[in-house]
Amino acid sequence: MNTARLEAFTDGVVAIIITIMVLEIRVPRGADLAALQADVPVLLAYVLSYVNVGIFWNNHHHMLHVTEKVNGRVLWANLALLFWLSLVPFVIRWIDEAGFVPAPVAAYGVVLACAAISYTVLQAQIIAANGRASRLALATGKDLKGKLSIALYLAAVVLAFVRPWVAIALYVTVALIWLVPDTRIEALTRTASTPE
Repeated sequence: MNTARLEAFTDGVVAIIITIMVLEIRVPRGADLAALQADVPVLLAYVLSYVNVGIFWNNHHHMLHVTEKVNGRVLWANLALLFWLSLVPFVIRWIDEAGFVPAPVAAYGVVLACAAISYTVLQAQIIAANGRASRLALATGKDLKGKLSIALYLAAVVLAFVRPWVAIALYVTVALIWLVPDTRIEALTRTASTPE
């Protein structure tokens, strides 16, 4: 089967996740900027989460762009990724209600780490379905960037129990690493689509 339905389904779920994230943000209790000031940390957590979900969606799009076929294992791996991404609004809400304290900040990292691991599994299943000589396999290589991201997320989970703000700094660092779409896949796509 081709990737069209998988991509459309993923796009719809990601759109719902982003919508739920913004609906979880409480409206300030006052009518002035001072009332908004108390909510700045959770708004920044929303921005970071929006960027993170966007990064996963963007790289997912690029990955499927170079994927010729999918199978049942790819579908289940994709569902696992979407499951972890769907928990992002939950952990933002927990941070909103509890503050930037160890358990919610660590839970945020667990969700992001599990989403990153699921993305890696999805990538591996797509490569298995399309072959070691597929465009995705050639583009990703050893995927050091993906492995580094998972390591940073896991380090942040541990550090959240010591210094929550250091953990948040690591979450921001991973987002900055991925802010530019995966150029390995983009370069391959441009090369493959250039007329000879």
